[in-house]
Amino acid sequence: MNWLLVLAGGAVGAALRYLTDRAVQARHDSVFPWGTFTVNVVGSFVLGALTGVTSAQAQLLLATGLCGALTTWSTFSYETLKLYESGAKGYAAANVAASLAAGLAAVWLGTEAAGLLS
Repeated sequence: MNWLLVLAGGAVGAALRYLTDRAVQARHDSVFPWGTFTVNVVGSFVLGALTGVTSAQAQLLLATGLCGALTTWSTFSYETLKLYESGAKGYAAANVAASLAAGLAAVWLGTEAAGLLS
């Protein structure tokens, strides 16, 4: 039955990713993939915050399911490649650097927040 927890979390995470991406991207007049950047950073923070959760069921539902579907390595990779191929090499490099730095900072902040709350 664990797969049902992953499925439920994934369904919510995928919908949140789509809706967040569209809402964020609609507010930016730029080729930079702000929507994907946002979901990946938020997902990194949430995953970091979940480090304090000890329940195996909560980990499956929220960490594996929700965060797994909310964040997206493949879309990040594809959008970075498309930026590079279209000649926006600076944006491509910025996407890689900013995503890595912000994602690591977000997961660290999430773990710190979890530590403060426990």
